[in-house]
Amino acid sequence: MNAKYRVFFLLFFVSIYSLPINSQTKINYGSNKGKYISIDNTKIYYEEYGKGIPLLLLHGGLGSIADFQLVIHELSKHYHVIAADRPGHGRSEQADSLSYQLMADYTSKMIDIMKLDSVYVLGWSDGGTTALILTLDRKDKVKKVLVSGANISLSGLTQDAQNFLPYFTPEYVEKEMKEQLTEYQSKSPQKDKWKKFVNDIQKLWMTKTIIPEEKLKLITIPTTIVLGDHDGVALEHGIQMFRLINKSSFCVLPATTHYVFNERPELINKIALEFFKK
Repeated sequence: MNAKYRVFFLLFFVSIYSLPINSQTKINYGSNKGKYISIDNTKIYYEEYGKGIPLLLLHGGLGSIADFQLVIHELSKHYHVIAADRPGHGRSEQADSLSYQLMADYTSKMIDIMKLDSVYVLGWSDGGTTALILTLDRKDKVKKVLVSGANISLSGLTQDAQNFLPYFTPEYVEKEMKEQLTEYQSKSPQKDKWKKFVNDIQKLWMTKTIIPEEKLKLITIPTTIVLGDHDGVALEHGIQMFRLINKSSFCVLPATTHYVFNERPELINKIALEFFKK
């Protein structure tokens, strides 16, 4: 592996699995009497906080509810926060396969099972992309959506991000990411199926077209698109999505990478609260 991409690769996973260091009040993952819900014979783990309008939090790839542990405390003062580990992630069981559409379908079914009349959605990275699909599928339920670090095609990632994806294999994880693998297995109810999960994730990330441009134009609800100015998603791609979605706004966070919820939780909370309250 080229040394440049090795550094990018390692920084990517350190950012995902390292505990955030920030002055914000931190909600510890698993500390709020999490529950399981069965969707298509798959046990999905979720946690709830606060009261009010339901606000769904959709985490990033390889992540879990812990992706949002620095923002949940503030958001739950204003909304009924519902955060779930998607199939194969965190404490949830794996599905037979993994795709952005499948993750949107699971979230849609969760909305119906929980009998939620309407929801706001906040998604990060893969969760942001999933949120856009959910918005298209459930126009009857989703009233506002904010996404950070979302992409609708493989080409929407920066070149560095695209170049490192082929190296994400079970062999590499086993050799170079032993600590992260141990962390994953400590939570997963199917720790022996981690190789399938890695293969599923790589296939997911290599999807060339996730949401066709023509379909993205069909989003009609208020939408906010957020990127860090050093995000793994190209700024031009964010602008492209902003121009395709009629009722959208576009926000770039300064001196910030893909990991805005770790790096600038106070800022992303302010943006979210102002957007959802309008």
